[in-house]
Amino acid sequence: MNLKQMSLATMLALASLPATAQDKVVYHISDAATQALAGLRYVRNQLDTEPSTQVTVVGHAMGVDFLMEDAKDKSGAAYAELVAALKSRGVKFEVCEITLKNRGLKKDQFIMEADFTPSGVVRITKLQHQGYAYLRP
Repeated sequence: MNLKQMSLATMLALASLPATAQDKVVYHISDAATQALAGLRYVRNQLDTEPSTQVTVVGHAMGVDFLMEDAKDKSGAAYAELVAALKSRGVKFEVCEITLKNRGLKKDQFIMEADFTPSGVVRITKLQHQGYAYLRP
């Protein structure tokens, strides 16, 4: 095979590859008081820059609090509006069910945008194995 044929074969092989893989990120929130607002802003900034990014926010321990009904940040602003806006952009919000059990919480105490996962840390691990980048605000 000469150089011209090798170049053509390489170009054909590259053309058959799928488009650039979509970015995937999991944000890990374990303390809503210190991480939630910054994390939500980071998610918004990420989507503003790369709108096709797949984002999942996983909360466990005290990190689930921002997804509870009537939850507010330190300045008194409700988290629900920002969460709803991000959910409408495809962001998934997942609450650890082990946390619910350990803290005596019920699913109906959370905003409708929240989904539930059996274990937050197991979910994060599985997402990382699926190619999600791990971010912890």
